[in-house]
Amino acid sequence: MSTCHWCHVMAHESFEDQTVADMLNKDFISIKVDREERPDVDHIYMAVCQAMTGQGGWPLTVFLTPEKKPFFVGTYFPRSRKYNQAGLVEIVAQMAAKWKEDAERIREVGEQVIQETTSRLLEHRTGGEVSEETLHEAFRLYESVFDPQHGGFGNSPKFPTSHNLSFLLRYHHKTGNERALEIVEKTLDAMHRGGMYDHIGFGFSRYSVDEKWLVPHFEKMLYDNALLVMTYTEAYQVTGKEKYSEVAEQIITYVLRDMTDEGGAFYSAEDADSDGEEGKFYVWTPDEVEDILGIEEGDLYSELYDITESGNFEGHNIPNLIGTTMESFARRKQIPLDELKQRIEAARVKLFAHREQRIHPGKDDKILTAWNGLMIAALSKAARALDKPAYAEAAAKATEFILRELRREDGRLLARYRDGEAAFLGYVDDYAFLVWGLIELYETTFELRYLREAVQLNAEMLRLFGDEEKGGLFFYGSDAEQLLTRPKEIYDGAMPSGNGAAALNLLRLSRLTYDAKLSQAADVQLQAFAGAVASYPPGHALTLAALDFAYGEASEIVIAGDPAKPETLMTMLRTVQRQYLPNALLILHPPGAAGEEVRKLIPLVQDKLPLGGQATAYVCQNFACQAPTQDLEELENLSSKH
Repeated sequence: MSTCHWCHVMAHESFEDQTVADMLNKDFISIKVDREERPDVDHIYMAVCQAMTGQGGWPLTVFLTPEKKPFFVGTYFPRSRKYNQAGLVEIVAQMAAKWKEDAERIREVGEQVIQETTSRLLEHRTGGEVSEETLHEAFRLYESVFDPQHGGFGNSPKFPTSHNLSFLLRYHHKTGNERALEIVEKTLDAMHRGGMYDHIGFGFSRYSVDEKWLVPHFEKMLYDNALLVMTYTEAYQVTGKEKYSEVAEQIITYVLRDMTDEGGAFYSAEDADSDGEEGKFYVWTPDEVEDILGIEEGDLYSELYDITESGNFEGHNIPNLIGTTMESFARRKQIPLDELKQRIEAARVKLFAHREQRIHPGKDDKILTAWNGLMIAALSKAARALDKPAYAEAAAKATEFILRELRREDGRLLARYRDGEAAFLGYVDDYAFLVWGLIELYETTFELRYLREAVQLNAEMLRLFGDEEKGGLFFYGSDAEQLLTRPKEIYDGAMPSGNGAAALNLLRLSRLTYDAKLSQAADVQLQAFAGAVASYPPGHALTLAALDFAYGEASEIVIAGDPAKPETLMTMLRTVQRQYLPNALLILHPPGAAGEEVRKLIPLVQDKLPLGGQATAYVCQNFACQAPTQDLEELENLSSKH
């Protein structure tokens, strides 16, 4: 995990130390695994760590028998004993001695650990039932752990987990519950005002170490920023508040500027460390700000963003707006808001240019299929909601890269690309998240090839990962290296689970293609994890979104018209696209040969034609269509009817 701070510390302290290296090489074969390239290995041995120690984290340190059976695990270990914590030198010596004394006993311990871990990994509560009541229970539990003062859920550390917020937006849309929307807005506002957001270069860090979002763990992950683009975009659609669209656009600015390969795909992460120090790239002193901006503008910027002589982070300052807002600051300083915004933006540009001269954090330039799938979905959503065609172009370019460079000739997806090499058979997340992105990209561009690719990859996913006996999808494929066990992941952590994404994909594809087999597969997928979801609904936000789709009034909106006569047609499409319609599927039905191709894949459009040669909309719910309309006002109010 190249952006992990404590992984770097352990590498420098121990693995680069000759004494430690000699000890390891004398009695062990040392293997360093990138958890993002081999999440299957990480997933299993992290479960071992949690089973044996009650906790987990990275770096993950595991001692195995030659048969790969774990007998000792931990996370970070200092080189030598420190503060009552055993050092790696001591542990290596002890493990080598124990193996020489009684290897059979260690093998027995390893076997017991495997059995316990396997039972945990394969334990998905069965026999439970999910229904619309599960959605209400999820809301009650989210509300019970909501932090009304600082936003977010629980105490420190706090993670964005924006898929939880996206579910709450769905819940608000479904029920009209204003409290759900309040929770979302409070959290989105607090995260953005805090130091976890990079107010100078944009983008979010991975999490906040404190409850008020001030001090980040400074690494920036592609998946976090992709998911947050989706949620801020959805919040804009729901509320109409431009502050949310501005944050979404700023995150995209960061990703396209700093995290995009020349081929169009997206890099994985930026490190927490630069020049050997965590966060050094991001912090400021008042003198630095004044030197760059001058006294008057420097004082203004520092006062607004909490940059003080005493500092707010280890004697330095992380720019933040926790104690104020731009609006309240403008009132207090008696500066017109527009003028203040212009001055602060001019200051930000200068500070950014200065910061660019600093030693940058390391960049993890791996291209991961799964994380790119999330970013493709995010860009596609933002393109249509914010009317930004350039975002769709970026999503399309990334898609072409993934389909060209990360797919073998036989169609099998691969997980990672770097320096011209694609490697590692794709995992369920790679398939599920890329299919998600392809569906979103189709609904943005209406290029049918993206939907065809989604259907094909989805079928391949079911074949490679499906459990025909118990339902659900395994984490790695039937054609992959078979590890200690073959787990399924349903719980949403920092990222939503591939199984949750697959459930929603299956529902959407089944409605688009009228494929009864896909509908049945979606039912099996939801039932396979019913017990787990019912036992703790908030841990399964994306599966809850699938449940909302399944139990709600899913709809299809067909716009029939000629793209060669785009005025009315594009107005209609944009009218629908900018609204928050989480359970609606938008389809374009053009005339001629292009329309024939659409009809082959999407039978619903068969009799949906432009009336009088004019673009016409057909809104269908529960397999019944309303009277066709050419009235834009009717289309304007769809979100209030769904």
